[in-house]
Amino acid sequence: MSRSVLFVCTGNTCRSPLAEAMARKLAADHRLNVIFSSAGTSAWQGSPASDGSILVGLERSLDLSTHRARALTRELVDEASLVLCMGAHHVAQAQALGGDGKAFLLADYAARTATGRSIHDPFGEGLDAYRRMADDLDVEIPRAVSRLADEAFDAGAS
Repeated sequence: MSRSVLFVCTGNTCRSPLAEAMARKLAADHRLNVIFSSAGTSAWQGSPASDGSILVGLERSLDLSTHRARALTRELVDEASLVLCMGAHHVAQAQALGGDGKAFLLADYAARTATGRSIHDPFGEGLDAYRRMADDLDVEIPRAVSRLADEAFDAGAS
């Protein structure tokens, strides 16, 4: 049985689509059976990824050209094994939709401890802000995927 991870930000056009693409690539490299998706607490259904995220993705060999934003719903939260959020307000929204016990800040989950650290929203800022956001994700996503791999191994060992 595969796990499913839902990344959540506000508009589902900047942070969460990039996190999804990074995680998908890393999981494939490690042959980890996890399904990744993303959504936004205030997403405009069907919006493409932001230009900044598309460009930063291309710099990291990630293609976000087919991404389309989705609104966070109870159904998406229910379907996910794990909900990794960019900010505390996203965690609160996911919990309100039934995600108690499976919604966490990405940085907290990745660090395996409470950090309280959010991933900055670069929306409306220049390309450097998108690069800083991607640099943060470059730290957190490998740690989160590593934890998922450890948990999959632990589950398989029991």
